[in-house]
Amino acid sequence: MLIDILAAAGGDAPQTRFGFMEAMQQGGVIAWSILTVLVIMSVGSFYILITKLLEQNRILGQYKSIRTNFWRANSLSEGAAKLDKNSAWRQLVDDGLAAEAQHTKMTDTLEAHDWLHGSLARSEDSINARLAGGLPFLATVGATAPFVGLLGTVIGIYRALINIGIAGSASIDKVAGPVGEALIMTAIGLLVAVPAVLAYNWLQSRNKRISELLSGFSTDLLANITSRGAVRPATATAGTTTTKTTTTTARPATPSTPTTSPGTTATKA
Repeated sequence: MLIDILAAAGGDAPQTRFGFMEAMQQGGVIAWSILTVLVIMSVGSFYILITKLLEQNRILGQYKSIRTNFWRANSLSEGAAKLDKNSAWRQLVDDGLAAEAQHTKMTDTLEAHDWLHGSLARSEDSINARLAGGLPFLATVGATAPFVGLLGTVIGIYRALINIGIAGSASIDKVAGPVGEALIMTAIGLLVAVPAVLAYNWLQSRNKRISELLSGFSTDLLANITSRGAVRPATATAGTTTTKTTTTTARPATPSTPTTSPGTTATKA
């Protein structure tokens, strides 16, 4: 009899369901709005990471063609024809040749070196600026996503306190939903921020490497143009080795004459 009464009482007790969707439904419009903002941040971060990584890999892959084919051409125009039209390296070559042609039309005393150096530096800066596009978004996400999640946490805790005040007791069924929502928002904010920070630092380091390669290539272009093609980087002459031969003149052997010491007579057999 006692077992039946307890079973009946347990069956009539209200069943409260807990979970992610239940917590978000209890949070209402504010919780869904914060979650939407965090999802947009996460999707945008991964989109920038993938697109920038592909762009960097393409530029680094094209650099191999610079080392093997470009500098072995007879002229810069011929070497530029071997490069992709939309590549960063082709842009530097075209801008350098255009600056050289423009300098011949100038009537002032501006030196060719200064004009070419400024033109190549301007072209190089435009390439670096294009590579850095999108990285400020990653930095913004990494800095603000935890605080956006913290906003959801504060609202969830506030709702839990309101439920406690209305119920007059801190029962688990009154506070579990809002507190769970608060913890979920904190975790999502961190999950969005950490990948964005890692992606930002990684892409920045790769951009720094590309910037160094662009600067070196720009310097080689400047030296080649100002020297009328006489100066080329060492990679252009790779594979050609000069052998230095030394010739020795054979000296005729001088016959050795026997020496006789005083008091010795040579006897002939």
